[in-house]
Amino acid sequence: MALVAVTSLAVSAAGAQALPARATVPAGVTSLGAGVTSGTTASGVSDEFDGAHCAVGPGGPGSNATLPDPFTRNDGTRVTTRADWECRRAEIKKHAENTVYGAKPAAPQSVTGTVSRTGITVDVSDQGRSASFSASVELPSGNGPFPAVVVLGGFGTDTTTIKNSGAAVIRFDPYVAGAEGTGRTTKRGAFYDLYGSSSSTGLLVAWGWGVSRIIDVIERSDGSILRTDSFGVTGCSRFGKGAFVTGAFDQRIDLTMPVESGTAGAPILRGVATESGAQPLSSGYGEQPWLGDAFGSYVNNPAGLPVDTHSVIGMIAPRGLFLMENPSVDWLGARSGSVAALAGREIYTALGATSNISYVSDVADGTHCANRSEWRAPMEASIQRFLLGSGSAPGVFRVAPSKSGNLAEWRSWTTPTLS
Repeated sequence: MALVAVTSLAVSAAGAQALPARATVPAGVTSLGAGVTSGTTASGVSDEFDGAHCAVGPGGPGSNATLPDPFTRNDGTRVTTRADWECRRAEIKKHAENTVYGAKPAAPQSVTGTVSRTGITVDVSDQGRSASFSASVELPSGNGPFPAVVVLGGFGTDTTTIKNSGAAVIRFDPYVAGAEGTGRTTKRGAFYDLYGSSSSTGLLVAWGWGVSRIIDVIERSDGSILRTDSFGVTGCSRFGKGAFVTGAFDQRIDLTMPVESGTAGAPILRGVATESGAQPLSSGYGEQPWLGDAFGSYVNNPAGLPVDTHSVIGMIAPRGLFLMENPSVDWLGARSGSVAALAGREIYTALGATSNISYVSDVADGTHCANRSEWRAPMEASIQRFLLGSGSAPGVFRVAPSKSGNLAEWRSWTTPTLS
């Protein structure tokens, strides 16, 4: 009988182990300027967010029917260097938490678990409470260790292409972290076991929190099965919403690949509020507690938001991002999705990483959450570049003519050249 390698870990301030060095600059970016690096916490896992040290003061944009300027700080001054982006990103994150998603808690006091060739176990303790969950692992051919893509949910993602590209698939049921119920009335799952069913944080952040704990476990493993420094995330439909938010709130994710995420996902919130046939904000907020409780104040007034999803794309920048959309289902708001991608690409361009964002909505098959040939090559190239460190970032932008948004109608700001 073949032996199955299992690695164990303990992520706690009391007993940090040495970690393999993690790249400080994502693949495909030559330099981000001083200060834009990944650190290591006292518990031995990499920082989820590189702007934790930034002082985020009061202020921010007032009500605006168009997209807020992602390059203007809370104090009204504009970002001028790539190094400035770290703390501007911290401001965006705080606004996004306070108005759209709810807060993602700091790393828990303790995370323990195991990594095997078939699965991952996670045990979390924080503030006197504990929770446990697991995920399955599917390895590609070869000897490894392998980078890994966390797949939220069990449908609508091309796991064959992921594995054929040389990455492992981690299948994670996000409902174990945050379960859906009837409308916004029920919040339950591992996240809420720790932080309370009355938490104002929505399911999308709870799902991302679960992925972050899986990454904690892998980072503290011996790296013999899964690489400790190379992670992606994907999912379709509501799980595409989750993948989008997960990638924004954890900088250890090198490649984010949301599929047909719709309202509460990548499409601009200001846009879906007016796009014919798109899921209304009231539905995106009320169908399930995907978004944080605070968003209720903006359901009928998205112009009052200090951020929009182009800014959330900026939280991902300059890491790898591949947005996949379906123009054939009006409910998904693909026109607003194209505006988000176009505006977000401006942030990538300012950071000198234009090719690190790809977007494809020009697809023939209109079936929701289908695997599409148009997405295969950009996905392969993205995995090769951002998870395996080979080849070039695809930088593909193919917008369906039927759902092509006009960025000029949505912005009054210009894109700076950051030094």
